[in-house]
Amino acid sequence: MPELPEVERAVQELRRATVGGTITRATLLHPSLQRQVPQEVFASLVGARIDRVDRRGKHQLLALADGRVLHAHFRMTGDWVVDAEGDALPRFARAFFVLQGGRRVVLEDSRALATLRVHSADAPPRLELGPEPMDDALTPEFLAAALAKRRGPIKPALLDQRVIAGLGNIYAAESLWRAKISPLARAASLSPPRLARLIHAIRAVIRRATGARYREAGAGRFNVYDREGAKCRRCGGKIRRIIQAGRGTYFCASCQRR
Repeated sequence: MPELPEVERAVQELRRATVGGTITRATLLHPSLQRQVPQEVFASLVGARIDRVDRRGKHQLLALADGRVLHAHFRMTGDWVVDAEGDALPRFARAFFVLQGGRRVVLEDSRALATLRVHSADAPPRLELGPEPMDDALTPEFLAAALAKRRGPIKPALLDQRVIAGLGNIYAAESLWRAKISPLARAASLSPPRLARLIHAIRAVIRRATGARYREAGAGRFNVYDREGAKCRRCGGKIRRIIQAGRGTYFCASCQRR
């Protein structure tokens, strides 16, 4: 699943390709998106100019000159493909829009889970997200308050976007390894010094991320993710994999203490 660094890279590419452009054609190709946005609503984007492309957490927001917002979320496997109107559509094209001059932006998604919404000028998106990893608002005090009533383990709690926006399964596991905190530790039990160490680790992991998709770079750049059975790069212990909240969690039981 693309997380904050991957979505940020996609947003930068989308910004370069679209800002200042006027939409001349807009088409939904997959039934799942047609259920989310009526075709006539998506087609009404024709004639609109894209003024700005923003990101909040994993959400991508294309602000139009008329005040509307085209809201995209990749979910598991979505991505943008920028090509020309006359090119063959990618195999998993789910929607596309064309800009004046012939540039085409395609939403490609092999699992067809990505979402699109068109928000009117008087009803902007309500995202209900926590601070992002680099925000000054992300402090040990904020994190302690956000986790205070969490009875479960820390790893699933970090995936709640109301706690930290943009952090997902891969980078949460990497951050906990870097902070030497077990993913099984009870979220509400973490002391302020450990929370400060966790925030520092999250920021270091996000800074280190290249923005390359997992499929492009492989697991070599990760310390624990997808390394079940391998030796821990820090202590030599064995990397384990468990399931938490339906997601795979990788960690070193030797140096990540509860």
